[in-house]
Amino acid sequence: MRSEETLDELRKYGLKIFQPRHGYRFSLDPLLLCDFAGIRAGEKGIDLGAGCGIIPLVLARMAGGSSLVGVEGQAEMAELAGRNVALNGLSERIEIRHADILEIKKLFPPSSFDLVVANPPYRKRGSGRISPKPGRELARHESTATLPDFLAAAKNLVKLSGRICFIYHPSRLVEFLREAEGLKLSPVRLRLVHGNSTAEGRMFLVELVKGRKGDLAVLPPLFVYDDNGEYTRESKMIFGENTGTVLP
Repeated sequence: MRSEETLDELRKYGLKIFQPRHGYRFSLDPLLLCDFAGIRAGEKGIDLGAGCGIIPLVLARMAGGSSLVGVEGQAEMAELAGRNVALNGLSERIEIRHADILEIKKLFPPSSFDLVVANPPYRKRGSGRISPKPGRELARHESTATLPDFLAAAKNLVKLSGRICFIYHPSRLVEFLREAEGLKLSPVRLRLVHGNSTAEGRMFLVELVKGRKGDLAVLPPLFVYDDNGEYTRESKMIFGENTGTVLP
């Protein structure tokens, strides 16, 4: 382990993960996305913006026989994700590619994947507070690829019978649905994530399909914490009891 990194443990999935000590570190959002999206044995999935590789790693643990690709635009994070894949013995099932989302069409044939997932930057360029910590700025703010670019890439990559699942910020929900409609992607599941039962929605989870229409199911809200500030029962089922434990 390098001095600028920590080694963290996600016991629910039997994973050990190197992360930047002071840069962008994964939050609860990718774990929520993995639980919402799911993956089946034998399916092929791709994560657009893999960071340290947390989403491909968790999805691989969720279904034996599945295969995953993680695409990451930052060279140092792609290298880190590759080390995390090797550390967890998943090199035969997970491939990490260093590439910009705008170039992804050159890497894979159309309709190559059963599942496309993304936890893209949700702040527009020049908006919001700028993080002084390396890596966090690119993780939170759109850089080369914007929301329409992520959606267009997802549409190109997913099979007609496949699924596209995103986690994104509620302030851009209307824009998200409008862009999806323009690409003829139909939303079939939507769920709001709240900090607790009295808090406003902090993120939304959505599933889109290509090539067919479907009724939109608005699922019950997901509350991360109860009124005592503890994880809810559902949160514990998703995250496990010891998310993010730093190993000695």
